[in-house]
Amino acid sequence: MIGKLIVGLWMLLANGIGSMARALGKNARELDPAHRRDGVGLTMLAGAIVLAAMTWRNADGAVSGVVNTAVHAVFGSLAWALPLLLGLLAWRYLRHPDQNADTGRMVIGWAALLIGVLGVIHVANGTPYPAGEGQGMDKVSAAGGMIGFIVSAPPMSILPPWITIPLLLLLSGFGVLVITATPVHRIPERLAELKHMLFERQAEPQSREPGKKRTRAKKPETGEGGETIKPYDSPVLAEKPDKRAGHSPEIVPGLTDEEESPAPEAERRTEPPLPTPAPRKVEQLVLSPQAGPYSLPDLQFLKPGSAPKPQTKANTTVVNALTSVLEQFTIDAQVIGFTRGPTVTRYEIELGPAVKVEKVTALTKNIAYAVKSADVRILSPIPGKSAIGVEIPNADKDLVALGDVLRSQVAQADHHPMIVGLGKDVEGRTIVANLAKMPHLLIAGATGAGKSVCVNGLITSILMRATPDEVRMVLVDPKRVELSVYEGIPHLITPIITNPKKAAEALEWVVGEMDRRYDDLAASGFRHVDEFNKAVRAGKLVPPPGSERVYQPYPYLLVIVDELSDLMMVAPRDVEDSIVRITQLARAAGIHLVIATQRPSVDVVTGLIKANVPSRLAFAVSSLTDSRVILDQPGADKLIGQGDALFLPMGASKPIRLQNAFVSEKEIAEIVAYCKAQMQAEYREDVAAAPVKREIDEDIGDDLELLIQAAELIVTTQFGSTSMLQRKLRVGFAKAGRLMDLLESRNVVGPSEGSKAREVLVKPDDLPGLLADLRGE
Repeated sequence: MIGKLIVGLWMLLANGIGSMARALGKNARELDPAHRRDGVGLTMLAGAIVLAAMTWRNADGAVSGVVNTAVHAVFGSLAWALPLLLGLLAWRYLRHPDQNADTGRMVIGWAALLIGVLGVIHVANGTPYPAGEGQGMDKVSAAGGMIGFIVSAPPMSILPPWITIPLLLLLSGFGVLVITATPVHRIPERLAELKHMLFERQAEPQSREPGKKRTRAKKPETGEGGETIKPYDSPVLAEKPDKRAGHSPEIVPGLTDEEESPAPEAERRTEPPLPTPAPRKVEQLVLSPQAGPYSLPDLQFLKPGSAPKPQTKANTTVVNALTSVLEQFTIDAQVIGFTRGPTVTRYEIELGPAVKVEKVTALTKNIAYAVKSADVRILSPIPGKSAIGVEIPNADKDLVALGDVLRSQVAQADHHPMIVGLGKDVEGRTIVANLAKMPHLLIAGATGAGKSVCVNGLITSILMRATPDEVRMVLVDPKRVELSVYEGIPHLITPIITNPKKAAEALEWVVGEMDRRYDDLAASGFRHVDEFNKAVRAGKLVPPPGSERVYQPYPYLLVIVDELSDLMMVAPRDVEDSIVRITQLARAAGIHLVIATQRPSVDVVTGLIKANVPSRLAFAVSSLTDSRVILDQPGADKLIGQGDALFLPMGASKPIRLQNAFVSEKEIAEIVAYCKAQMQAEYREDVAAAPVKREIDEDIGDDLELLIQAAELIVTTQFGSTSMLQRKLRVGFAKAGRLMDLLESRNVVGPSEGSKAREVLVKPDDLPGLLADLRGE
């Protein structure tokens, strides 16, 4: 009886203690992740302080003596460094909680470095053993400790010291590479950077002009002509998925709110130099020599965006809601993971055996109801995966900044001047694109969807990466306020065009520039302007004998039309003809077109324009019809606006969903001011004026050619007869009479005299002047 009572009391006590432990554990899991990280960091800091107090002074107490002896026995003569390393680790956790992956990497690197150094110290002290004659733990503690003994004794037993020590130094060197995140193949590059930082940077203030910024390295010669014919080439450049940027292949138990710290504060900028004289005026658009070096704006002009989050509490809630919907409709499927993007999270659903895809896609409205969001988009399947994607907007969005995109590794790795930053996709990867490979881009979206910000991002990317010698631009802004901030930048070849009629004339000039470039390519035997420029720079291109022509490289020409609908309302036929001709032929000439419109209807984005502009960027639109006009498929009507876009590059079958990069007006103003301070703009006077549009009288209409033929016939024969015009021109009586009335109103023939022929008032010698007047010249 007493035994059962004791057992019962023991079980009651055990259950109580277990319940309390489970409650505390549950509360700990619900604790904010930032507090948990701070707790770990403070615990390490406390441990570093306690360990330093026990090992850096003479131990008075029994516990201190034991700890001191144990630490020296393990770490040997480097036991004093252990508190420092713990303090550094605590500082990393408290100061940079967002960089947990980097902290883990640095722990591994410091461990490898410490182990290698302890091994070298142990060998240098004669490799003492813990036991043996003339050995002992005292000598081991005075050398490399047990760690040094374990890592050095085995190789020393079979190898001489002059081989063992280099092997241990290799281990320490590996630790240094891990700490600095330097692959072996990048060691020379890092050494060059270190040399520049230690020696050359100190001499820069005396050797360079005040305010001089970085100048982008020239792109390799091999990348000019060959890139245009690379097999399976794509205009899209994307980073590999970054787990810190929101990629979660599996659902993580618990919640983490990883945040990246913003980039370092922009360094104090010096005043920009005085602008250099503009390039000399030439007969055609070529790369002009500059009086001074043109330096690109520093990337610090562009501010960083918000830090990405891999997983939040909202993601777990949505996963539970999706799982509940699948269970309610008894569908053999499960949510296997998700990838969190800056604006949208894509949840991956894997189907069981013999389950139709339609069973999940038919639940779109039920899923929207369960997750409390009307903007649900389903992909079946996700490209490259055997899973169905459910894209749901994030309750807490991340800001994607253009500065982060241009500072990314994928943007810095390619030095092509036409690389532009687009944003980040659903998987958190940075997306940049090469406008030279698109080769033309159509941007469309409703008002407020982010179209204007996208155009600003494209122009700003060019200003940040390309000099006026590499890229020239023609900006068409019928609204007169969207692109006015760029007025005066040295990349422009004409003032910003706001008149739709002048815009049509500028597009005709671009067609003429394209023809001139093709004449040079045909005469020199090259297929692309990159190959032509490469030959010109190498001095391999010689003009024909007797020709005074001097070959110079051609820059890329980027034409940006901010609102196509205004142009199509004023001069639809001329604008469409010019755009179609440019988009059909201008790729090899280095001329590229970006068209933006907020009215993606079939009368604005005509079939001919769509057929020749292969790359599309669709922002949120109001109807399924508009989405089909832009992308030839639905999807844009499900976007949530504010930069959420579908990007369909040339050759792709499925669009990429991305969050467009944001650039503020203040950043644009600073970059434009810097570019204008570098060089003055000089405009081509013949762009908006040539070819001059003929001023044809309204009463002539479409009969100009017939009227000219009639005037030539009558003046040459000196016989003004309506019946003759009917026979010679093969027109009806009404048309011949109208032509005769037009000639009478211009004093070419006299008034009608019944059945007699009219008197001809213009002599044959005056015929050229008459024809010029009729043409409006």
